[in-house]
Amino acid sequence: MTSNTRVVVIGAGLAGVRLARRLGELGAPPALLVGEEEHAPYNRVLLAEVLAGRYAPEVIALPRPAGLLRTRVTAIDRAARTLACADGTSIGYGTLVLATGSNPVLPPLRGLFGPDHRLPEGVHAFRTMDDCLRLARAVRPGVRAVVIGGGLLGVSAARALAVRGAQVMLAQQAERLMERQLDPDASRLVLRHLTDLGVEVHTECRVRDVRCVGGTVRSVELADGYALDADLVVLACGVRPRTGLAEQAGLAVRKGVLVDDALRTSDPHIHAVGDCAQHDGTVYGLAAPALEQADALAALLAGDTRARYGGTRSLTRLTLTGPDSPFDLAAFGETEPRPGDDVVRLADATRGTYRKVVVRDDRLVGGVLVGELGTVGALARAWEGAEPLPDDGPLLHLLTNDGGS
Repeated sequence: MTSNTRVVVIGAGLAGVRLARRLGELGAPPALLVGEEEHAPYNRVLLAEVLAGRYAPEVIALPRPAGLLRTRVTAIDRAARTLACADGTSIGYGTLVLATGSNPVLPPLRGLFGPDHRLPEGVHAFRTMDDCLRLARAVRPGVRAVVIGGGLLGVSAARALAVRGAQVMLAQQAERLMERQLDPDASRLVLRHLTDLGVEVHTECRVRDVRCVGGTVRSVELADGYALDADLVVLACGVRPRTGLAEQAGLAVRKGVLVDDALRTSDPHIHAVGDCAQHDGTVYGLAAPALEQADALAALLAGDTRARYGGTRSLTRLTLTGPDSPFDLAAFGETEPRPGDDVVRLADATRGTYRKVVVRDDRLVGGVLVGELGTVGALARAWEGAEPLPDDGPLLHLLTNDGGS
């Protein structure tokens, strides 16, 4: 295939691999995937399960694409439609797809970086398979681990480390855990679950300093002066769209690479999908929108001129596994009601289950479920459809009956 017709995808994560696979299924010429990680493509969502020891790395591997090139792209020449690579090679493209994902946010803490701008020994980001494997090698029973960040990633990392026998402390700047996804009652259940595992949770605290001796982390100091002894520190402070290549190439970028409903950037020959893309003002940073974007773009590139991406009403789901029964939660839409909204809430403190839905103008606008998620499928379908609910009082039925997950 000549370079002026070839589809080249930068990034071999969930979005890039899905796009390549769907193009093949639709009978389009195979795409060339360019990925810089040495590992086979994998499902990043399941890295916490690898850290917990539940899965071996190969278990979360994605189907290997036929055309995968391992190298790092350093520049895009839009005029020549070529990519410059770190190994000195050049790749021509007809259509380019940016699926570059995101980078972990590294907070501006004193002592976090040495003179060589590297993280000290014992301090880990938690974004890639290499990050995960380094952490897994460092964890042993009794090791003192501090997780900075109490969002989805921080909670997952803390749970995994605790399951491995570490003494885990979690520092969260917000007043509660997973405050972006959960309401206060659900957050309390997550807190109870972690504390039952022995995790020491500090909320409404700001970390200001990482203390090292001889280049190795020894403690984390909070803004109030309290110090947490640490052999390991895990940075779980969120992610930022990886837009460097796009910016250098002069593409329109805000939080992410700007795309329209055809997932097209400001250059008609370049598209973007997944964590790096910003569509209609939103950077999703979640797996489900990345997969939907990849499917829509594959259909468009395979010749379906009607294919468009109209946004995703995405559901956050987390399963924390371990020696006891799994701890499941799901959240979608608006979990906090506005004045005039109807709320249905069911809680069972003994079983540790909690279910809540928010209804506005006879439409389901959001919900939170913790434990026994058999109803999540029916609730999510009602929410995604955004249609008026029937008049015969179905909410209690949806909350108390298995609607298919």
